[in-house]
Amino acid sequence: MKKIEADSLEDALIKASNEFNCSVIDLEYEIIQNPSKGFLGFGKKSSIICVEPKIKTTKEESKKENPQHLIHKTPSSLRQEKDIAIIAKTIQQELKELLSLLPYNIHTILVKPYDENTLYIKLDGEDSALLIGKEGYRYKAISYLLFNWINHKYGLMIRLEIAEFLKNQEEMIANYLLPIIETIKLTGKAQTKPLDGVLAHIAITQLREQFPNKYIAFRLTNDGQRYIIINDFHHA
Repeated sequence: MKKIEADSLEDALIKASNEFNCSVIDLEYEIIQNPSKGFLGFGKKSSIICVEPKIKTTKEESKKENPQHLIHKTPSSLRQEKDIAIIAKTIQQELKELLSLLPYNIHTILVKPYDENTLYIKLDGEDSALLIGKEGYRYKAISYLLFNWINHKYGLMIRLEIAEFLKNQEEMIANYLLPIIETIKLTGKAQTKPLDGVLAHIAITQLREQFPNKYIAFRLTNDGQRYIIINDFHHA
């Protein structure tokens, strides 16, 4: 396992995914130290994790272990689906209790499995715009808080949708990436403009889906903004 240090758990996972050239959901990690802001700059702690890629079996190995893989799911996968479904119901109830204490009219609170490592969280109601905030700043804060809670307690990732904010952001980024994708197809490389937190994650996900055999990673500008570079892998 490799030791990774960053300002937050989310940044540590992103850093690890870049170093191992895989998705965050394909990482196995152990939290060594949780981040802390300290007081007036004193006692500040970074997030430290030990991490490695998950070991995946090949398709041929999977077939040998489970000849009926095209027809039946394994007992372990069924147990995992059941476990994540139970976790989703628990989190949904806890979210309802939490939001009931806030002065917001949110009538839809839904939590369900998105995939084997991710929960889909849907919030909607008359005050959805207040949860999103100007330019999505509250969305980012809520997403960060939910991620730290759910990932720390259950080891799961989240996909948060408030009204249709995430859907709209994904569509906007998809349109922005169209000329960049064409440039990559023509030249083999490209880079994006600096992107804000939520948009950066959406963009890198879409680019990795489009170009699974390319090196795609975050880079920082001099003032700390993140942009994405796309290149060919360089083999020693």
